[in-house]
Amino acid sequence: MQRPTKDQIRELPLYIGLDILDIQIVENEEDAADAVKALENEICLGFDTESKPIFRKGEVSPGPTLIQLATETKAFLFPTRFPSAVSSAGKILSNPNIKKVGFGLSGDNKELRTKLNINIVNTEDLSVKLKNLAGEKNSIGARAAVAMVLKARLGKGAQKSNWGAYPLKNNQILYAANDAHSAICIERSLAKN
Repeated sequence: MQRPTKDQIRELPLYIGLDILDIQIVENEEDAADAVKALENEICLGFDTESKPIFRKGEVSPGPTLIQLATETKAFLFPTRFPSAVSSAGKILSNPNIKKVGFGLSGDNKELRTKLNINIVNTEDLSVKLKNLAGEKNSIGARAAVAMVLKARLGKGAQKSNWGAYPLKNNQILYAANDAHSAICIERSLAKN
């Protein structure tokens, strides 16, 4: 398994993850209960967070504005502006029976603990796992990992968008959901090999 070059990644077909109809945004108590019910018996979930980008030197991140959790068939987005979204995401993230997989998780985990008081447990950073599998010196990000394992190109168009704005635009919803979705798909693919 080898890290592809940027040119090789550009040649790959676009990663087609979840459809907008397979993504639920948690905004109230009912949505939160549905999300917990759908996710609490999973053994592994794709996980990511999005934060409002920082453009000024010295500016401090307000913390995650969105938490994403995904199965192979569905994603749940938890905007942190809604208390019920934060508490339901917290229930899943702090459940030791559910493994959460994603990329560059140490920053996400720290922010969740310090800014939202969520004690996340049982995580695996796929960037470290793939770095070790490929014998690389540097950790491997989501884009390179999707290319290596799933032979597709992860779109990053909404990456630097304003995650603090609400409601989210469709391209943000798809981007956020598919970041978490690609992580669970990579984990499943590695488990098969």
